[in-house]
Amino acid sequence: MIGRPDDSSLTPEQRAKVRREAERALQDAGALGVFPTPVDRIMDVANVVEIKEDVLNPSFLAKLRGSITGTLKSALEKVQGVFHAVAGLVYIDQSLYHARKVFVRLHEAGHGFLPWQRSMYALVEDCEKSLDPHAADLFDREANVFASEILFQLDTFRDMAESKPFEIWTPIKLAKTFDASLYSSIRQYVSKNSRCCAVLVLDPPLPAANDGFRAMFRRAEQSETFAAIFGRNWWKPQYGPNDEIGSLIPLGSRRASGKRMMSMVDLNGDSHECIVESFTQTHQVFVLIHAIKALTTKRIILSAA
Repeated sequence: MIGRPDDSSLTPEQRAKVRREAERALQDAGALGVFPTPVDRIMDVANVVEIKEDVLNPSFLAKLRGSITGTLKSALEKVQGVFHAVAGLVYIDQSLYHARKVFVRLHEAGHGFLPWQRSMYALVEDCEKSLDPHAADLFDREANVFASEILFQLDTFRDMAESKPFEIWTPIKLAKTFDASLYSSIRQYVSKNSRCCAVLVLDPPLPAANDGFRAMFRRAEQSETFAAIFGRNWWKPQYGPNDEIGSLIPLGSRRASGKRMMSMVDLNGDSHECIVESFTQTHQVFVLIHAIKALTTKRIILSAA
């Protein structure tokens, strides 16, 4: 996935600009320090109204597209959210799970609140690709950052997390406080962490030959310190029971691995002692890695992919 832009690839100036708008939205809504973030108040200050009926079917979308006279930003996949800029209306796929709907609502509110975005399109359709953190469109990356900053109350999630033990259970528990998904909470936990850490997100393991399994790499998130030491392309395309990370993957009814020690080799060929643990909620596997110190012996256990 290296080379593909994501919301963390905004320039410092772009990110600061979006963050200022997110802070203004929280202040205008009286939502700073309110947990979870009151999304309805954010939508009010964004001057958008959500139509909560389940109407995002092909015939409705076709009618909606035909009614506009301005520019349409169309979805590439199944539509999950729509922002009608002229009418100030938002439509959400009501079949989405709760935490996903929260993020999509904030994303659509971002299109309405960010002053340079609202007039760009008459109608905006959002799908998995535009809502994904690796979305290629700057327009959507800005809305994703806006949604994330609102959802996690700027640096509040980070500050609360860093006051607690460093472990996979910290973002899992905080996800409930912020009404966020486990994925977005764990990603937030790692990306803004001052520690040298990373998380691998893997697909659920599938049976493979010789009574083994394989879990395909989905994406990675890492702190700036971790990326500086180990680079930005150290993971493998898949993991199985015979490698250290693969052996951590919970199988059957297990949900977590507990903490283990592992060593990783950095860009200079030096080994670092790491604490590694995993968790799954069946849809994906999270492997949290925390590099704690360099080893004196250069013993390569995990080679760069």
